[in-house]
Parts: sequence; structure tokens; C-alpha cells
Amino acid sequence: MTLWLDPEPVGWNLVVDDALAEDVGYGDISGQAIPADHISKFMIEAQAEGVVCGVGIAESILAPFAHEPSWCHFTPHVRDGDLIDRGLLVIEGAIPTRRLLSSERTVLNFLMHLSGVATLTRQFVQRTEGTNATIVDTRKTLPGLRSMQKYAVRCGGGKNHRMGLYDGAMIKDNHIMAFGSITEAVRAVRQSISHMGKIEVECETPEQVSEAVRAGAEVIMLDNMDPFTMRDIVQRHRGQAIFEASGGISLDTVRGVAQTGVDLISVGAITHSAVSVPFHLELQ
Repeated sequence: MTLWLDPEPVGWNLVVDDALAEDVGYGDISGQAIPADHISKFMIEAQAEGVVCGVGIAESILAPFAHEPSWCHFTPHVRDGDLIDRGLLVIEGAIPTRRLLSSERTVLNFLMHLSGVATLTRQFVQRTEGTNATIVDTRKTLPGLRSMQKYAVRCGGGKNHRMGLYDGAMIKDNHIMAFGSITEAVRAVRQSISHMGKIEVECETPEQVSEAVRAGAEVIMLDNMDPFTMRDIVQRHRGQAIFEASGGISLDTVRGVAQTGVDLISVGAITHSAVSVPFHLELQ
């Protein structure tokens, strides 16, 4: 069974290696007292409902090594993106006890955090069902974990906005201040990007939206606007650009925002404020 939702997050294995090194350091003081040939069976169980993410990471850490006994195993019962309920057995296996106990917390940390991101994303997606709006993430991610958090967003049914400053041109309020106007900012950025690139402009007023459309921006971000203003803008400029709503959008307000007709809703909370989904690992 393929445990990852393609494509895998870039560089995930390096992040996992760093996390293991952070916890183990020069060695597991408690675990080294256990005989090296001691093998334990284990299970990982979900303690809440949600969307699971991080099963592939768990496999990379807990799967048997080639030199370990043949009866050692890693048996997943779910894959990333699956719905889980409280009490569900998600993984079971058997590996040397030393390695199991020294890596237990790292495995659970990834499972809990990434499942939290996937679960919160799914909640936002569910609130917008029946509309044309797509939930997307932002760059408001934990340093070093961006690709993995954005992967978790996809597992929850959301889509990714740009990964960084290198793969999408966005003109924000400070860019506009630096250039002097939206028109000048779009002109300057257009000259510096590929003919394949699109430009997004962050707008705070209907007047800025009109200027951005005239300047040729393909995507317009409606920043911190009320739903009535957003609806009016979308209707007035329908077909002239892709419209993205952004700014303090919550589970309570996202439905109303989606009903304005915007194409995208970017939500920073799905990565910077997701509550972990609890799991526990027990020896059997």
C-alpha cells in the first residue's frame, strides 16, 4: 500500500533526520539499558477523529532494517489522507525495542502535528462545499516544515498557494508602497518574470482592485474585505481576474466568504494554528 499522497513533500527525509538527531543526540540514556536483541510488538492508535497524515514518515522511522529478524514488521492500516476515528488502530509492528523507544516521540510528533493540519484543512473544505471556492494555504508556516505542512494541507483536501517567493509573483502592500503605485509595480514585475508567470496583487479597496485589473494582474487578493464588498467586486469584474479572499478567515466566517463568488480562500490558520490530533504508541 502506498502510504504517501503524491507528490511527497520535498526534503521530508532531511527534516526527519534532523528531528531524530534533535531528540536522540549522543544516545538514548534510558534505552541503552535494554538488551540490543530485545524485540517488541507495538501499536499506534488514534485518540481523536480527523484526517491522518504522517504515515509514510512513521514507516521511514519504524520499518524493520534488513539485518533485523524476519518476523519484525511494519503494518499500516491507513494511508495519508484517510479519515480516522478515536480508537482506530492505525499502525502495528515489531522492531528492536531500543530503536522503537528512542524514536517513539519523533514519530508521534509528526503524526500529531501533520494530522492536525490535514484535519483543520478538511474542516475548512467541508464548510465551503457547494461553492466554487477552493481553500488554499499561505507562507505562514513553521520554519523548516513548510513542504510538510503544505503536503498535509493537500491530504486534507486543500490546495497549495505558492511555496515561496521563488515560484509566484505577488505584489503586497509594501511592494506597492515601494513602487509608488499598483500600476508601476505590475509593470516592473512583469518585465522581470517569464512569459509563463502570473502576477497577483493584494488589494484593500475596490479602487485598488480596479487599478490592478487595468494593470493586467491575473490574480487579485481581496485583503480583509467584508463579504458584501467582495461580492460586489467579483460581480463587477467577473471574468477579468481570479479572485482570492484573505485575512482573518475562520471556520465561522468561511462559508459566507465562499458565497461571495471568490475563486480562492487563503487561510493562514490551517498551518500556523492547527491543533494536533492525539495518537499514542503502546507496546503489546
